[in-house]
Amino acid sequence: MAESLSGLQRNRIHRALSRPNLLMGADRELVLLTGLAAVILIFVVLTVYSALFGVAVWIVIIGFLRMMAKADPLMRQVYVRHISFQHYYRATSSPWRRY
Repeated sequence: MAESLSGLQRNRIHRALSRPNLLMGADRELVLLTGLAAVILIFVVLTVYSALFGVAVWIVIIGFLRMMAKADPLMRQVYVRHISFQHYYRATSSPWRRY
């Protein structure tokens, strides 16, 4: 029995290939999107108040995104898939059944 186990080939699974793609501890695309929105707000209005407001809003949103990623790193993908489902499914045995 021990001889058959020693003959098994072991392959490494690298953590970078199996972990979710996070940036600053949150979903990468959402962090970049909120950063872009904050930068647009800052450079469109071009006042000190808009710069402070843009940075403050970005920091708060990053905090919420990090809490969301801590609960489930793939929450954005799960929510997008959830929205694509129908709101009501008929109680039929098949979608091709005649009514």
